[in-house]
Amino acid sequence: MTTSRRPRRLSYEARITLCALAGGSPAVIVAMVALARGIPDSGLRTMLGLLVLAAWLLGALAVSERAARSLQTLSNLIAAVREGDTSIRARGADPDDTLGLAYWEVNELAEQARQRRFEAFAAASLLRQVMESIDVALFAFDPEGRLRVVNHDGEQLLAMPAERALGQDAAALGLADTLAGETPRLVDLQLPGRTGRWEIRRGTYRHEGLPFQLVVVSDLGRTLREEERQAWQRLIRVLSHEINNSLAPIQSIAGSLQTRLAREDAADSGADMREGLAVIETRSRALARFLQAYAELARLPRPTLAPLDVDAWVRRVVALETRLVVEVRGGPQAVVCVDGDQFDQLLINLVRNAADAALEASGRAWIEWRPEGGWLVLDVLDEGPGLSETVNLFVPFFTTKPDGSGIGLALARQVAEAHGGTLTLQDRGGSRGCMARVRLPLGGVMATPSKSSTR
Repeated sequence: MTTSRRPRRLSYEARITLCALAGGSPAVIVAMVALARGIPDSGLRTMLGLLVLAAWLLGALAVSERAARSLQTLSNLIAAVREGDTSIRARGADPDDTLGLAYWEVNELAEQARQRRFEAFAAASLLRQVMESIDVALFAFDPEGRLRVVNHDGEQLLAMPAERALGQDAAALGLADTLAGETPRLVDLQLPGRTGRWEIRRGTYRHEGLPFQLVVVSDLGRTLREEERQAWQRLIRVLSHEINNSLAPIQSIAGSLQTRLAREDAADSGADMREGLAVIETRSRALARFLQAYAELARLPRPTLAPLDVDAWVRRVVALETRLVVEVRGGPQAVVCVDGDQFDQLLINLVRNAADAALEASGRAWIEWRPEGGWLVLDVLDEGPGLSETVNLFVPFFTTKPDGSGIGLALARQVAEAHGGTLTLQDRGGSRGCMARVRLPLGGVMATPSKSSTR
């Protein structure tokens, strides 16, 4: 069976050339006839005929080239606009000329495309600023469930930069539950960057004609803890002001009476009075120290960030614990950008708690760390009796120690969260004792492991 092929269509340039040749052919025929009749010399007649034919052909080719060049210019301009290059303009734009009008229209199209591109860029920049400024994690998924947009808080929850997270499936990121079910609702999520209870909100928007899912993940626990901390701060400021107003004259009077009794050399009753006044002065000073410690929660300054070598920091703090040898099992060489003074206090509290627990059960205590994605995970572990109370661990003033102030863990977690990190405390599971875990954004890590040693 044979199939007939359609004849190949001539190109636009060939058709223009043929039209130009056809348009000039009558004049050429007339010229050739005139030459044949008017010039008897055959040689001259032939030469002039060739010149006429050459002029005819060159004229037709010039017309074709001129028309093709104009269309190529238009094609290049349109292609540049399609590719996003709106800086090129055509010369010779003139609304009063047919070809100039086409150039003028293309130039106007390019200018409108440039303005719309700038408007879209400004809108996208505003959207990015809004996404980064709000205190929630935002995720956008395409119809196939792949992540296409994420803000900074979302990167922290995933414990990976946007460059690695974009394009991954929601299930692989641990966010499959956020794309199913009714919203808003509360869910418990275990994400690489943080574990807790979250509020999920979800909506749909269209991008390039396709439906995208926008997921908003709010950390309710941190919001509630911030409100709780602010309430405690207001209470502490009021208590500090009122009680200090009473303690100041008590201390002054007690000191003055002791000085007077020592100068007058009083009898036995005077000795009793001195003892009583000494007790008053001692207790008032202890109460003042007690209130000052509580006031630290309300006066924690904004962190002054600087690079901190993790190994040197841990060994410096461990050296302060003299009751028990706390082992530094170490990890890779790492650097975090934190407030060194505040993190000294954070680790001092955790090491002291671990040493207290280890001494109570005649066990050991040790510290180790490792990088996970863009985070440093530092664990303070002990072989103590474990946690008997987990609900109120981070509530200010709550303590299970007879001589505890109840602010150590609350202050430590406040320091960690002020640096964009977290602090959790939990039992060690299959082993006795507990583990305090600090997660911090990592400022730099090297692959060379440090040697395990003890203080």
